[in-house]
Amino acid sequence: MSTRAFLLVGTAAVLLAGASTAALAAASGAFRAASVRSVGQCSLPALAGSVVDVSLTNMMNGQMGRGWMTGGSMRVVTSTDHVSAGTVSFRVANMGTLVHELVVLPLPATQIAGNRVATIDGRVDEMGSLGEVSNTCARGAGTGLSPGTVGWVTLQLPPGNYELFCDLAGHYAAGMYVELTVS
Repeated sequence: MSTRAFLLVGTAAVLLAGASTAALAAASGAFRAASVRSVGQCSLPALAGSVVDVSLTNMMNGQMGRGWMTGGSMRVVTSTDHVSAGTVSFRVANMGTLVHELVVLPLPATQIAGNRVATIDGRVDEMGSLGEVSNTCARGAGTGLSPGTVGWVTLQLPPGNYELFCDLAGHYAAGMYVELTVS
């Protein structure tokens, strides 16, 4: 198989995996709309503004050390890649087996998602973060979003590009990032 064909097959597999993860989250009710609803052990309030549903996943039940957590085996999947400027709420479901978080950081015009450099501790610089979801069954920042739970945050976002990512050690390098455009 040629290198080009191999890359096309690999890209198709990644896209299908992301789409199936979002479909599974939707089918399980993780993104069901309601003013207050229960998702597993969590209840969600009504969220203001444009709502972006986010699914955080990891493959192979977190079997680190066997190659499962490298090469992009973790994902951030969003319901949209574009929203209008203003009030934006992120409704985040951890569909994986590991603790995750979601950080919202402006993306410089000259940079694309996934190109931040991790430090020795496997994390990237969060300086300038506009907010995060890392509070199990609650709003905003905490100690991490537990598997099978949800969290949320509402932010005021001006036009621009943003990177949404998990900044737990090694997760960014494993593929947990996505770009969101706000116009």
